[in-house]
Amino acid sequence: MGEFDDDMGDEGDLLTLNGFEAPTLTQLSCFLANRVGKLLELVGVFEGQYLEVAALTVLEASDHAVVRLITSRAELARRLLRRNNIPFSEAEVLAVEIPSGKSFSDICKALLSAEVSIEYSYPLLSRPRGRPVMVVHTDDQILAGQLLRRKLFTLVCENDLGENATGSDPADCGA
Repeated sequence: MGEFDDDMGDEGDLLTLNGFEAPTLTQLSCFLANRVGKLLELVGVFEGQYLEVAALTVLEASDHAVVRLITSRAELARRLLRRNNIPFSEAEVLAVEIPSGKSFSDICKALLSAEVSIEYSYPLLSRPRGRPVMVVHTDDQILAGQLLRRKLFTLVCENDLGENATGSDPADCGA
């Protein structure tokens, strides 16, 4: 089937890999009217709060915009959005650290080897451990997380963002 299956090793590796669920981040997608100042109003909701906006990307259409964001405290962000009557949805995404000597292309190749499709991606604003991080949403988040970990990519979790950051290895986030 592909490189992923070829280097699985013995059956024990396969059973271990199948039981593993990679750490994810909660992405909040906020729905705004496409009017001047609406983005400022949204980011203003988080000003002075005990959280960091770790990623933000805007998708706009003629009459509305979708702002995808990740914060260091998803639960607090949810409460703030509800309190301010900002409609939103949630999705789990992977945040993949790009180590020295590797690039986003290597992430794409790793996922392609198992025919996992990237639906969208954008960079994290913060750099836990000083390395760039790409947020990735795929058609199979569990398989993507397993594969990226197997290919020795580090997946970032909420404990690595903002005031939560411990400086420890993100591999210690647990699954």
